[in-house]
Amino acid sequence: MFRTFTILAVIVNSILATDYILHLDPDLYVPCIDGPPGSMGLREAYNMDNALVEMDEDGLHLSGNVTTVWNIAPTDRISARVNLMQYDRGTWQPTAINMHAPDFCSVMFNKNQYWFKYWFQYFANREEMREKCIATKDTVLVYTPFTFNLRFDNVIGPPFRGRYKLVITFEPFDENNIKRPYSVCFEVRGEIEKIRK
Repeated sequence: MFRTFTILAVIVNSILATDYILHLDPDLYVPCIDGPPGSMGLREAYNMDNALVEMDEDGLHLSGNVTTVWNIAPTDRISARVNLMQYDRGTWQPTAINMHAPDFCSVMFNKNQYWFKYWFQYFANREEMREKCIATKDTVLVYTPFTFNLRFDNVIGPPFRGRYKLVITFEPFDENNIKRPYSVCFEVRGEIEKIRK
């Protein structure tokens, strides 16, 4: 009985699984529309003059480095959030896909975290970043060149289609757990298209 159920589950999942491609907007990092009051965009928080970002049919290619302009106290805790939103009927609507790390600096290099899998595993100077995190002024975050594949295969769940955006927010809190006024918030937008099999 269990074997029959397992076989049926595998067949149903393979039938219902869908492949998608993400077409990112040319302006990759845009300031948040509804970010925390007084928040700055990614390009205000980091000097990206030495970062090379290119898109082609193979994906998003990143290399070079960025230098931290954002400057918070070394004792501050950084809370990080990622929210996926869909553009529907003229407004951005929240989806059920969200991530939150109350103490981002403690998990950015945890191999079980999506932060690491899709972004932070590609930094070459991890030891310096472990010490200074992402908000110590003049810290250089060095990319090991990598390509982020914009194709997602065998996605199981409700269908995706249309305009989406990731809203990424970093908020500092002092030692008394009081939120600082200078957060970083930026968006990555694009169109998700189902790949016909």
